[in-house]
Amino acid sequence: MKTYKLGYFEIKINWIIATCVLLTSAGLGRLGLWQLDRAGDQYEQQRLLEAESSQNAEPIESIPLGHLHRANPDIRNRHVLLQGKYINDKTILLPGEFFDGQIGYGVVTPLRLASDNSLVLVNRGWTTGILPADTPPRLLPYTDDATLTAQIHVPPENARVIPSDIDPNTWPLRLRTLELGLIEQLLGEKIFPFEVRVTKDQPGTLVRHWPAVNPDVNQNLSYAVQWFAFSLIVLLGSVLFSSNLWAILKGPPRGS
Repeated sequence: MKTYKLGYFEIKINWIIATCVLLTSAGLGRLGLWQLDRAGDQYEQQRLLEAESSQNAEPIESIPLGHLHRANPDIRNRHVLLQGKYINDKTILLPGEFFDGQIGYGVVTPLRLASDNSLVLVNRGWTTGILPADTPPRLLPYTDDATLTAQIHVPPENARVIPSDIDPNTWPLRLRTLELGLIEQLLGEKIFPFEVRVTKDQPGTLVRHWPAVNPDVNQNLSYAVQWFAFSLIVLLGSVLFSSNLWAILKGPPRGS
């Protein structure tokens, strides 16, 4: 073991132990990079799937009911085809959504499918909330029969639902979050269990302010941060254990 000095800093190094520490730290860091690679692969796979499925959107009513649950990865961002008519007088506004630094509303309008008369909540996009006093939001209702493609939006498992204090007789309804159960009660019928978000240039589209691809990579990123943290802890712990760095950081004793 040799002692090295640099000014006040002093460290004792056993090169065999130091090599083991560096290899351990590098291995932990590599695990972090591997998790980042996995997140990138998931994003790329989801992007390719999004590009392919946008050309082959299937009717939304053809999806088996048993497939409509959050744990099914095939549902996330899936492109679907809808044919029907917007129910414009039952539009829902989601306050506090932003686009280009401006606050506004997310606009969700139910669409009644022509095939089976069921309802789907269609998120048509964003509209500004910066308006003169007593001016209603610009909703640009679409009144003709509509044929459109959209993506199924599956919220995260830990998504928080914030209850809203509403007047059920006043539409458009303002909800802090999209409460599907409450909306079913107000409309008096079952609805498709997820919102769908219109793709580009569809009937009734406003400003699309969400990403087209939304892969679930949070777990990979969390693991990557943990591995990088472990790598740094090994390095820092080794330096603190074999040097006087901690004493330097603490400074001289009081009164000295």
